[in-house]
Amino acid sequence: MVKKYVIFVLLLSTLVVIGAAAMSEFGSAIAAWSDHAEPSRTIVIDAGHGGEDGGAIAVTGQKESQINLEISLRLRDFLHLLGIRTEMIRTSDRSVYTEGNTIAQKKVSDIRHRVAMVEDTPGAVLISIHQNHFSEEKYRGAQVFFGQSEESKALAQALQAALKGQVDPNNRRECKPARNIYLMEHVHCTAALIECGFLSNYAETQQLLEPSYQKKLSAAIGCCIYNFLEAKNEV
Repeated sequence: MVKKYVIFVLLLSTLVVIGAAAMSEFGSAIAAWSDHAEPSRTIVIDAGHGGEDGGAIAVTGQKESQINLEISLRLRDFLHLLGIRTEMIRTSDRSVYTEGNTIAQKKVSDIRHRVAMVEDTPGAVLISIHQNHFSEEKYRGAQVFFGQSEESKALAQALQAALKGQVDPNNRRECKPARNIYLMEHVHCTAALIECGFLSNYAETQQLLEPSYQKKLSAAIGCCIYNFLEAKNEV
């Protein structure tokens, strides 16, 4: 009883962070979390890049890999509050290569190992966290890309709607199929890659660096995942 009370208080505290816009999505999770058996699906959270591969560099100088990791860790913690099982590709600023001497060889090993980690996880649903970057500063807004299955597309559509409805109502972007992305083309499970914002946009970068905004993103993504799985009786 004490444990359930503590988790319930944590869930309510999260509402304060994510604001009223997310309450309707979050309500069903609060009502149902304590009644579910062991989940049948595992959310594999991929914090893009890492280690020698820093990814894009923000206009403020930060590496994409670190921002990806911060959001991914917050998403993991939020999903745990909802009783959803997770696996992390990485939990620190490192690559996950297993072989190679050059940077190029290590990158190949890294991405192949990420695929293997996802494929080896029973009931996996892949959520890959990234940041966007473009040569012009004017572009902004989160966008979701989906894997090859119809379920991947349905999840991506739900995630895109959640990010618009709960994080950025002015976001007019639509989800798209992931093209020429090795990880997304080589996993067979339900998979979505989320570009959380543009590091080439100064204002959006400032938001992405804020812990409160990272929590808001994580809560929107987490609630969406919960509702998506709940509709399939998989949580």
